[in-house]
Amino acid sequence: MRFSSSGGHEKSRGAALRRRPGQLVIVGFLGAIAVGTVLLLLPVSAAGEPASFMEALFTATSAACVTGLIVTDTPVFWSGFGEAVILVLVQLGGLGVMTVASLLGVLVSRRLDLSSRLVAAASTRTVGLGDVRRTLVRVVVIAFVVEAVVALILTLRFAVAYDEPLGRALWHGVFHAVSAYNNAGFALFSLSLMDFVADPWICLPIAAATIVGGLGLPVILELLRERRRPARWSLHTKMTLLMTGFLLVGGTGFFLVTEWDNAATMGTLDTGGRLLASFTQSVQARTAGFNSLATGEMHTETWLGTIILMFIGAGSAGTAGGIKVTTFAVLAVVIWSELRGDPDASAFDRRISLATQRQALTLALLAVAIVVLPSLWMTALSPFQVDEILFEVTSAFTTTGLSTGITAQLAWYHQVVLCVLMFVGRLGPITLGTALVLRARGRLYRLPESAPIIG
Repeated sequence: MRFSSSGGHEKSRGAALRRRPGQLVIVGFLGAIAVGTVLLLLPVSAAGEPASFMEALFTATSAACVTGLIVTDTPVFWSGFGEAVILVLVQLGGLGVMTVASLLGVLVSRRLDLSSRLVAAASTRTVGLGDVRRTLVRVVVIAFVVEAVVALILTLRFAVAYDEPLGRALWHGVFHAVSAYNNAGFALFSLSLMDFVADPWICLPIAAATIVGGLGLPVILELLRERRRPARWSLHTKMTLLMTGFLLVGGTGFFLVTEWDNAATMGTLDTGGRLLASFTQSVQARTAGFNSLATGEMHTETWLGTIILMFIGAGSAGTAGGIKVTTFAVLAVVIWSELRGDPDASAFDRRISLATQRQALTLALLAVAIVVLPSLWMTALSPFQVDEILFEVTSAFTTTGLSTGITAQLAWYHQVVLCVLMFVGRLGPITLGTALVLRARGRLYRLPESAPIIG
């Protein structure tokens, strides 16, 4: 009888986790942050004086949530062991996000009715139901292949062009490749990529890894499978690629226009250097966090444009943050359809469901509230201007890691708020999106219709 009772309790706990998968995700990431904090508190993790609790907690949170915001100078403050702890947290955080997002997609599909499963399978062509092991293998293999290729290029460049010893060049190559693919933005140079602003052999491989990691697993798998048949790409893949290209080109042009004559950023570079710097900033603002230009010296209008890029982010089920390009695309399609008076919101000959439209609107408005409210509170209680605070808060919530340089100067309770924002921004969209889908249910009746005045 005792054995049976124990088995019943285990089944009950398993059923509870399946009903509330977000709890398991949250516990897992909190555990990683806790372990990382303890390891970074060890004297061996610091190059000099041991880290304070706040320094260790903030760094562990930023690494596990693949953000890149720092309160210490990474290559100066942390020892080789501390840098290795950060790298492991970044890798686990990035792979964890992609795995969690993909596996929650499997769980969501299992909870849908048969007709909804068929529609989801036909429209997304993502992992099959119950295909958990294959999903895990794909996540790891794709990550390691991309990281290995980029690490090799960077290692050769550091060794040949900058005369670094092979061991140091290899460590720098591996660290920045992993950080780039996972959209983390941690760098082993005090000025991030500013010393390599005009070096395409450093900036472009890092940018490529950032873009691939930010596309998301469903898009990567579909591109590998249907690379020669674009007509068979799903709506999700088409939207992700279209918005990614649009934002990369638009962002590059934006940085060129706003910073062209700024001597503190790119004003002293030649035309090729300006183009490379603008492209690099456009990539890193969504949402990796490396910077080849001095963010704190940029014009205020450049900060505003960067905030918009950070807020939008990159692809779903990837390593980047933000509300995701598909969310932004769905809202854009809805607005355009409403302006044209179309009865349905559609893109690429596919009608977007009302449930998807509501979910996109919910996620976007909640994200706005999460950014605005802490910004108001921090502005009232700190000596910094609202534009600096808004930039910092948006960077934390979207897990970007770009900073105007005020992170370390904030009060400890403001840094705690940033930690919470990084955690919410990393897991919030995933768990919220899953919850919205799992809570969807049909009614057997409809209430009388009414129309409040709009505008």
